[in-house]
Amino acid sequence: MPSIKSHVVSFVLRYSRKKAFSSPENLQRWIAYARTTENHRPPASLHQRFEIATHSVDGFPVYEIAPKTGERRRILYLHGGAYVFQITSYHWGLIADMAARLGFGITVPIYPIAPEHDFHAMFGMVGKVYRQMLDETEAQDIVFMGDSAGGNMAVVLTMMAAEAALPLPWRHVLISPGLDVSLANPEVFEAERYDPWLGIPGGLEAVRLYSAGIDPSDWRISPLYGDLSVLPKTLLLTGSRDMLTPDNLIFAQKARAAGVEIEVVHEQGMFHVWPLIDMPEARRARDSIVTFLASATESYHAKAGELALQRTDRGVTAHNLATPLRS
Repeated sequence: MPSIKSHVVSFVLRYSRKKAFSSPENLQRWIAYARTTENHRPPASLHQRFEIATHSVDGFPVYEIAPKTGERRRILYLHGGAYVFQITSYHWGLIADMAARLGFGITVPIYPIAPEHDFHAMFGMVGKVYRQMLDETEAQDIVFMGDSAGGNMAVVLTMMAAEAALPLPWRHVLISPGLDVSLANPEVFEAERYDPWLGIPGGLEAVRLYSAGIDPSDWRISPLYGDLSVLPKTLLLTGSRDMLTPDNLIFAQKARAAGVEIEVVHEQGMFHVWPLIDMPEARRARDSIVTFLASATESYHAKAGELALQRTDRGVTAHNLATPLRS
């Protein structure tokens, strides 16, 4: 059964954050207010625990949490926020926990958000961040992790990298990702009734603001319709009280059919991005992430080598990392 704390959080969300997604006008008001209070910087407590460096890509900061000595693996963390809200202390809490427990380096781009920027600026920036990571780290040592909109971006970024013949990441961790905004699945409307956080009207407005006029059923906006076969082994976490879950479960089915190894944590009673909030269910979810990423990598490295040889045989012998990902 869901914990008492999860019930309290759900109640608070329904009578606060849910309002932001109840209409386009409300979302616009929440965005305007957020711009006066948002702070993307890591909390002081993280600086006390980790070595954190900062550099700039396209004028936007990128934070680098250093890995433990000798650790090669890195996570590219793409934060959620419906493409319109900035990274929060909840995201930094999850990032800090993963850095401490896994010892991986973690790259956190503070990517451009809407309505001030759009899809092209977002993926132009994170595409450059990934190419920079490839200059320093083998792709088989890179994980894409993202929550909500960031989960969408993780999948789209991998599909764009595949299209550009770039090396692909080792694994995905997708936390309550938004993978289809076309509303083609009628189950989404029923799921919205039980979701204490998200709403369709505000969600569609967020998509409108960031999508640069691209059709909602285009894979760049709704990656459920893209080539799922290019995706790495994936851990997908989704809750029964999240309106995105019906599409997430379809995504899992389609990914398996395309040959992708995918593990699904479908937590009963849980709402959107629950692993970010300190409660028993979140601790279980984080344990699942650590187990998934800390597992042995030898078999993957062998497979990666075989794939590299196959690509060479097909004539793909080099990658131009200076070429922007196509959008």
